[in-house]
Amino acid sequence: MGSGGPRLAGCVALHVVTGPRRGCAAAAMAGSPEAAEEEAVAAAAQGREPPAGGGARSGKRTATAGAGALQPAKLSRAELYKPPTSEELSRLKETEDLFHSSLLRLQIEELLKEVTLKETKKKKIDAFLHEINSLLSAMPETPETELTDQAWLPKGVKVPFLQVPFSVKGRFRFLPPAELKVVGSYLLGTCIKPEINVDVAVTMPREIFQDKDNLNQRYHRKRALYLAHIAQHFSKEKLFGSVKFAYMNSNHLKPILLLRPQGKDEKMVTVRLHACPVPGLFKPSRFYPSKNNVRTAWFMEQSTPKEGATEPPTPHYNNSILCDTVLLSHLHFLSSAAADFPGMKDGLALLKVWLNQRQLSKGFGCFSGFLVSMLVAYLLMKRKIVKMMSGYQVLRSTLQFLATTDLSVTGINLAKDVDASLPVLDDFHQAFEVVFVDPSGLVNLCADMTASKYHQVQFEAKRSMEILDDRMVDGFQALLMTTKPMLRAFDHVFHLKHVSKLQGACKKMQLLNELMDRGGNYVAAALPFVASLLARGLAGRALLVTHSLPQIPEWPIDAEPPKHKDVGPLMFGLLFVPEFAASVLEKGPQADHPEALDFRTFWGEKSELRRFQDGSICEAVVWEADTVCQKRLIPEQIVRHLLKLHMDIPESSICYTGALLESVIRTGQEASGTGEEAMVSVVCSYDDLSRKLWNLKGLPLTVTAVQGVHPALRYTDVFPPIPMKPIYSFHTRIRTKHLLLPSEEKPCPAYVAPLKIICHMEGSGQWPQDKEAIKRIKAAFHLQLAELLQQQHQLVCRPAVTHTDVYKDGYVFRLQVAYHREPLILKEVVTPEGMLKYQDTEESRQLELETLHLPYLTSSLHGLQQQHPVFGSTCRLAKRWVSAQLLSDNISEECVDLLVAFLFLHPAPFTPPSSPQVGFLRFLDLLATFDWKNNPLIVNLNAGLTDADCTEIKNKFVAARSRLPVMFIATPKDQWSSMWTQERPSAQILQRLLVLSSESLRALEEQLMDPLNSQDVKMVFRPPLDFYDVLIHLNPNQIPRHLESVDRPLKSFSRGVVKNSAAVKILFPVVDYDPVQCYLQELRDAFSDLALFFYDKHGGEVIAVLWKPLSFQPQPFKVSSMKGRMVTTLNNELVCVPNVEAILEDFEVLGEGLVKSVEARTEKWTI
Repeated sequence: MGSGGPRLAGCVALHVVTGPRRGCAAAAMAGSPEAAEEEAVAAAAQGREPPAGGGARSGKRTATAGAGALQPAKLSRAELYKPPTSEELSRLKETEDLFHSSLLRLQIEELLKEVTLKETKKKKIDAFLHEINSLLSAMPETPETELTDQAWLPKGVKVPFLQVPFSVKGRFRFLPPAELKVVGSYLLGTCIKPEINVDVAVTMPREIFQDKDNLNQRYHRKRALYLAHIAQHFSKEKLFGSVKFAYMNSNHLKPILLLRPQGKDEKMVTVRLHACPVPGLFKPSRFYPSKNNVRTAWFMEQSTPKEGATEPPTPHYNNSILCDTVLLSHLHFLSSAAADFPGMKDGLALLKVWLNQRQLSKGFGCFSGFLVSMLVAYLLMKRKIVKMMSGYQVLRSTLQFLATTDLSVTGINLAKDVDASLPVLDDFHQAFEVVFVDPSGLVNLCADMTASKYHQVQFEAKRSMEILDDRMVDGFQALLMTTKPMLRAFDHVFHLKHVSKLQGACKKMQLLNELMDRGGNYVAAALPFVASLLARGLAGRALLVTHSLPQIPEWPIDAEPPKHKDVGPLMFGLLFVPEFAASVLEKGPQADHPEALDFRTFWGEKSELRRFQDGSICEAVVWEADTVCQKRLIPEQIVRHLLKLHMDIPESSICYTGALLESVIRTGQEASGTGEEAMVSVVCSYDDLSRKLWNLKGLPLTVTAVQGVHPALRYTDVFPPIPMKPIYSFHTRIRTKHLLLPSEEKPCPAYVAPLKIICHMEGSGQWPQDKEAIKRIKAAFHLQLAELLQQQHQLVCRPAVTHTDVYKDGYVFRLQVAYHREPLILKEVVTPEGMLKYQDTEESRQLELETLHLPYLTSSLHGLQQQHPVFGSTCRLAKRWVSAQLLSDNISEECVDLLVAFLFLHPAPFTPPSSPQVGFLRFLDLLATFDWKNNPLIVNLNAGLTDADCTEIKNKFVAARSRLPVMFIATPKDQWSSMWTQERPSAQILQRLLVLSSESLRALEEQLMDPLNSQDVKMVFRPPLDFYDVLIHLNPNQIPRHLESVDRPLKSFSRGVVKNSAAVKILFPVVDYDPVQCYLQELRDAFSDLALFFYDKHGGEVIAVLWKPLSFQPQPFKVSSMKGRMVTTLNNELVCVPNVEAILEDFEVLGEGLVKSVEARTEKWTI
């Protein structure tokens, strides 16, 4: 994975390192990987797709970059050998100390260029702000009225505040603001594209406030009315393209006004108006976290308060008022931190990109850009960061701090001199889940954040530090360029479809005080409790349980403000500990311990007393699950049970999308398992057979190794073989040979796949040195193996020249004898001069592949499956998808297995998948986004490659790009040839795969993100057929694997096979017989020069045909090339063109009995 794109060759690389010498870096970048990177960065920053292959930026570059491939820049000799200046030397030293490579430094500099604001934009924004200022100061006053009498507001504007309960004391009038100040990131120069927000604090004059405005939302309502009046005047002005309301960070208590300029600049900037009180209006001590400012009687609309009832503290409410009083002091605090500290600006830009890519920086209780700025200022104050540091060092130090500090346990405080009267950190910890106190010592900056969200930030920071320290990973790409949507980052995801159900949860949990504190927002009140409930229920199974951030979109000023339920469905993500996620038992404390009662209350009636092997009697919960696939869904049972028990959330409101896709790899009629068990029984049978082969008596040479090569033996066969025994009535028998033949009248018998095994025989001087003789010796071994297995183990065998088929436990194993020197002998070539030389021949290559490389790959992937239990199922989903898109003949199974292995071995920035579905989503993403043109995909099986090897592979790859396959996959045993992708996929097929995978990913994620619609995820497994020219429809009777199709047929034909009963005297089933494959082979032999044929081998009912455009061009008449063509005259010359009608008729004739109809899409092509 090295350091980004491939390094440049030789001296040019030096130039990339030494940096800016009169645009020399630019010269070096003109045709370099960074250029492509830069392009992609630009795209990411603006949220558009990066151009394929790094597209050309300027006319000059187009000339050098051959069709998007990368080339080193040309520099004159004088420039190449200049000694570096002192500035360059210091940069080199810094680069060496800090970055893994000079590339990372260049990438970061480019990213910063892309996301920071240009000067010309700033001038426009400043002019816009001046106009807003002059409009505000000229705004008319209004007469004083009761707060509840809002008739003075015109019809065209609604108060942006949920006034529940409506009645409240107090009076209001509008006076022009006392002052306007720009606050926030714009002045500090740390705001980043794509969204430029400028925050403006509008100070409301003292005259509009009365005593006790801190109580019962009076202040909040005045603030909302103040903004409503401004909005109503601004909406008439020509200056603005749009005037809208929004909630600040989706917090209902804090409406703000959004202003955007007119015309084409509308997207350029959003000015956010925050109304805030004049300094010194409120006494700070009224708002300590333990004080109450919302009276229960008012909130419950009771006429008189209850006798002697104490009022609960309202820390969140208090915090929301305090935030408005410290806007300016925060600005001063941050600007003094950022003074003479250029690295802070860069570091903050990087941190904001980092947060955006992880979807942590928007919504209610988010880790916002402002929060991260305050955190950097805190680290500066504590000397964890110094003003000399570069942006990259600031990023690293901040991530390091986040990774190692849990603010939900030990909060941090920015206040310098501790005033004895101020609340202490413990007071804050009692009131809030996450604590980070601002410089005034009053405001908790993380008031709305849940502990589970902070733990996610902490987890991401830990993961990011590991990635930055790993030399094998391109840290820049993983940390700053890869988005981490929840669907691809978490193993299981579920949605709470109807958030309104949380009202009932608040009742059941008796959260009245929390509701008062949060202004009736039941989502905010219940969310921390839901999150901690799930975290406790899944402790031990899940590394991380987190939730999406509730977000409320902006709304027009004449609309009612959004209700609490308008946040839409809430989404929860679970990240598993693979070893324990699927355990059936939840063991509790011993029955006589005091904790037992707590355990029983937590789990409800699911908890029961059990006696364990060590004699202890404990409380325990046992979950029902028989198959591997059901065990993977135990977390779903836990989630549903706990939410119903403690929160009264009905099952119908939970949409659990952890395993929706697995239905496409279900096997057999019983719809319970997804074939893992079948796979294990195949492997057991194989293990037993290989033991028997090792111990065979009477062989002239011993068996030195037995290696499986069939995908089922590495757990990646889409539909693992099922034990079979033929029903004789479906066959005609050849008495003399004890053989069966499929009967013509009956449907085609079930497909029996031969499981190929390589048997290595020991070397000996007796082996001949001639290739024909070796083949005969091998044939003799095949005969003898069959005989000995029959005698010693009573196995039914059927020997052939190239292999022996063994029928065991209902499976058919195909043994192939191998001799380790045979490939070498096949390479021998005698030159005309009589010299002996060795060179690769097609035959030797094929044999090496079968007897050396494939067994190695199978055993490596078998090992990977032992480490990552869902590797096999992910491969199977991926292959099922490739096959469903009719492309399984155009890309090898081994290639797909390696692509999936890459996701498990190099998951950065994610963790390795722990559910097949998330693995499959990442597979589609890898196919669609990997830059196949400019990078090799390096799959480091068994950690066999070092950092240096990877760099070498990349350099050689760039040098030889034009001669290499379009999809290049390197592994430790195959670094230069990419043997699994040599022949296929072709460039066109790869292009088609990319289009299909990005479309499938988009469609799938859309479905999984929308729990309110029907989630028919099989949609992406149904291929678009409008792309093809001819469709050949097949007769389902003769499709042996018909039951494997994506939409399983309701009734299928009996295939003449029953599950195996261990009979010894049995006639051998027909092996590897699939009429459709035989038909396809005939079609390709006959018409491969005219057309391409596509088919889904797992039960597809259609063969799709695509004409080759070149073959439709009229060609001069030659007797030798008349196959499938007819003669016509064109401009008085005899030419031949394809005889389409005859060809279509041939399709039917060739497939008589198998072909139902041939549908020609004539509107697609003309002759």
